[in-house]
Amino acid sequence: MAVRKLKDLEELVKGREKKTLAVARGQDPNTIEAVARAVQEGFVNAIMVGEKEKIEALAREKGIDPSIFEFVEEKDEAACAKRAVQLVHDGRAHMVMKGLVSTIYYMKAILDKQNGLLPPGKVLSHVTLVEVPTYHKLLIMSDVAVIPHPTLDQKIAMLKYCIDVAHRIGIEKPKVAIIAANEKVSEKVPATVDAAIISVMARRGQIKGAIVDGPLAIDIAYSKESAEIKGVDSPVAGDADILIFHDIEAGNAVFKTITYLARGKIAAVVAGAKAPAILTSRSDDDDSKFYSILMAATMA
Repeated sequence: MAVRKLKDLEELVKGREKKTLAVARGQDPNTIEAVARAVQEGFVNAIMVGEKEKIEALAREKGIDPSIFEFVEEKDEAACAKRAVQLVHDGRAHMVMKGLVSTIYYMKAILDKQNGLLPPGKVLSHVTLVEVPTYHKLLIMSDVAVIPHPTLDQKIAMLKYCIDVAHRIGIEKPKVAIIAANEKVSEKVPATVDAAIISVMARRGQIKGAIVDGPLAIDIAYSKESAEIKGVDSPVAGDADILIFHDIEAGNAVFKTITYLARGKIAAVVAGAKAPAILTSRSDDDDSKFYSILMAATMA
């Protein structure tokens, strides 16, 4: 089945082998609620790394029986991140999730050369699923949170991760828009040059499993009408599954505009590691964190 709404992830994960989630300092209410929901609905098992008494107390405040979790006691913030990642590294868990821990500590643990999760030569990239009421299907976006100024090689890696996610959620031939300010290739606008190179690579079979076009302005990716008005003939126009951004500023601005002004819902995972790493914001609600867990479960 092709996932068109975040809720469809539930059907996709249901019935699969249950994976184990390690949560780094899972002692904030939204994280506890999201993880408990995933456990109670039978999607995952969970190991909560942190202060057991605090997690148990918060769980009870939310009407959650804390016995549904396994616990690993750690008090220090950095130690929580290291231990959660170690559980995945050692094979006790299949995916890791950031709880009430600084992103710096979380990413440092993932990148640790001895006990981390980054294979040699790989690139970490943030992949986001976005459900927005004004669009007819899910959008997959990269990179809005990890790579500030991706090189051409990093953009290709970002694209391949997004294509893999699309395949895992049932989109056999995703349509990819390499985003720039306009469709004209100019050496004065590096985003257009990289987009053109990636598009040619896809047409020649160097990037497989997707229909790729670029450079495309974001209105072309969203709207066939805009493409017709501008005279742009693109197989991706108005039907993009994947948006690849030139830098983090563009990606993050679009992402936050969609989520805050257009009431978009999100799920997000860091790809490229040996296991999916859930990296949500402390301000994300429990729905976003819940669907991020399910997204990770499809990738684990």
